[in-house]
Amino acid sequence: MLPIWPFAIVRRVKRTAAILATVFLLALAAYAADVTGTWNANVDLGSVKGSFTFVLKQDGEKLTGLCSSATGDADLTGTIKDNKISFDASDPAATIHFEGTVMSDGTGMEGTCDYGGQLSGTFKATKK
Repeated sequence: MLPIWPFAIVRRVKRTAAILATVFLLALAAYAADVTGTWNANVDLGSVKGSFTFVLKQDGEKLTGLCSSATGDADLTGTIKDNKISFDASDPAATIHFEGTVMSDGTGMEGTCDYGGQLSGTFKATKK
């Protein structure tokens, strides 16, 4: 007959592992940056350079807001998952697609942008 105490140790180890996994997942969820707020962005499309202001509102993984530039304002919609962000701003001339990564501290983002398939380049933004 086997002693009972090794099975008790196995149960404790399994319970401890489950608790640690839960704590890790909660910490990971809290780690995702909240991008709600005003962002100043510089865009480099090769021959065209410009600046934008994004006013973002995050609701879970959904983004809404406003994109402002020298040519006017445009509504903005997109998504964020973990630190990956993607959003579109449509103005009368074209839809501008932004896709990038939010810095771990939530104060910056950078990535690529596409101006209606006509021009493409990069952007860098900092949170006000």
